[in-house]
Amino acid sequence: MIPAAFDYVAPTSVEDALAALAQYGDDAKIIAGGQSLLPVLRMRLNAPEWIIDLGKIESLRGIRDDGDAIVVGAMTPHAVVGSDPLVAEHAALIAQAVEHLADAQVRHRGTFGGALAHADPAGDLGAPALALGAEFVIAGSGGSRTVAADDFFVDLFETAIGEDEILTEVRIPKRTGWGATYEKFVRVAHQWPIVAVAATVRVDGGTIAEARIGLTNMGSTPLRARAVEDALAGQPATADAVRAAAEHATDGTNPPSDLNGDADYRRHLATVLTRRAVLAAAGA
Repeated sequence: MIPAAFDYVAPTSVEDALAALAQYGDDAKIIAGGQSLLPVLRMRLNAPEWIIDLGKIESLRGIRDDGDAIVVGAMTPHAVVGSDPLVAEHAALIAQAVEHLADAQVRHRGTFGGALAHADPAGDLGAPALALGAEFVIAGSGGSRTVAADDFFVDLFETAIGEDEILTEVRIPKRTGWGATYEKFVRVAHQWPIVAVAATVRVDGGTIAEARIGLTNMGSTPLRARAVEDALAGQPATADAVRAAAEHATDGTNPPSDLNGDADYRRHLATVLTRRAVLAAAGA
């Protein structure tokens, strides 16, 4: 289908984008890479009068080192994030997740911030960002504010970004030297995950000193498997210890039931994938 007619503006600064958003209000939608919005427009599930394109705002692109964190601009394409040496060294879990994200075309057109702002619970980036303790920098007319990942994902396709605000960058604390694995279960290649698990683990002398685990598509938002993290702390990096801890993977989850599998099937997958992800991240 062809989208309904709309007017188009492409600001070149965050300030101009915010001004356009304030001017057009509920009649406007922001477009980043367009990999989520364009299909919605083509199916006429949404028909905004204005499209505000962030693609010409160069300040929203790029990756930089900022002391104890790396900072990813919201308009940085997935392919750039996945191939960046800073990401590989300090946030390997993000690099792993990007490798599994959709296909090459989407990875080159889609943006890091756009995918996170879309907040699809089946998206591949939410769980890694949550597990790594990312922080989201959001700009509005009153200035910028920073929101922790725990508070960013509010509900299904809903985030802490206000109607008059724009996500500008994502700060990811460095986990240098941590093992990382993103385990994703799909029926066909490039599909949204039925379930996925993002695990990053710090091993010290054969013992799991710390683990951080995110779950994809196990609720209306990405979730932390905190019960597994607690059960792993101080345990040997062995198959038996990890298997026992992984039994807690579904604690506090509320997985959906759909054509790809019911809630019980997803609970089983989450347990199996958590065990695999943690063992691989721990190098066991």
